[in-house]
Amino acid sequence: MSDLRITLVQSMLHWEDAAANRAMFGEKIATLMGNTDLIVLPEMFTTGFSMRSVELAEPMDGPTVSWMKEQAKATGAALYGSAIITEGGKCFNRGLFVTPEGQVTTYDKRHLFRFANETDHFAPGANRVVMEWGGWRILLQVCFDLRFPVFSRNRGDYDAILYVANWPEARRYPWSQLLIARAIENQCYVTGVNRVGMDGKGIHYSGDSVVIDPRGQAIASVEPSHEGLATVSLDWNALEEFREKFPVAKEADDFELRT
Repeated sequence: MSDLRITLVQSMLHWEDAAANRAMFGEKIATLMGNTDLIVLPEMFTTGFSMRSVELAEPMDGPTVSWMKEQAKATGAALYGSAIITEGGKCFNRGLFVTPEGQVTTYDKRHLFRFANETDHFAPGANRVVMEWGGWRILLQVCFDLRFPVFSRNRGDYDAILYVANWPEARRYPWSQLLIARAIENQCYVTGVNRVGMDGKGIHYSGDSVVIDPRGQAIASVEPSHEGLATVSLDWNALEEFREKFPVAKEADDFELRT
């Protein structure tokens, strides 16, 4: 199995301005052509964490999904980030994983952030989504999902988790510690990409974007409170050897997940 080159894109966001954000991320992504396999953007990367879901939502055949397909094809890398999507008369905070071939895998955020009234403006997702890219099995997650370990428990069905977020600076310590916990308990690589700057509601974000290895060690990061990119290779052989040497999953408790 080949290693997987993954790039974190930690950035500020233009508040509720999808066109400006697509243009900005397009410039950043253009520098990665041929140098990575997977590019990870923040949660709601076209708008910031806005609750104006009805006004800002796009359909799946709208400009943002089309833009992601174009970027993936041009760079030869897959993209993952979330955006406000409308489908079936509902609005979702939808994770979008787009490959260079134009294949789109979606994950609708399951755990909505009630404290910001996300539950009033978005419908929750129902399904846990694991998809395959480059031979790697990847669990797709969005922001607040990080606080719910049962939902992300590895049942031997994935090798890496992607978390995209708008996680406020005021709670940066839980963000950093929970990413480590998810990597250790699930014996997998964990990637967390968060935004920086201040949003339209006056909330500050420090980013703290990072890749954690299965032992809980950071192997790539972006300087807190600064825009930046970081690329690292996920080592398949190291993951397999660690799981074989220390097979903690064999003692895991069985359970049924009801969503």
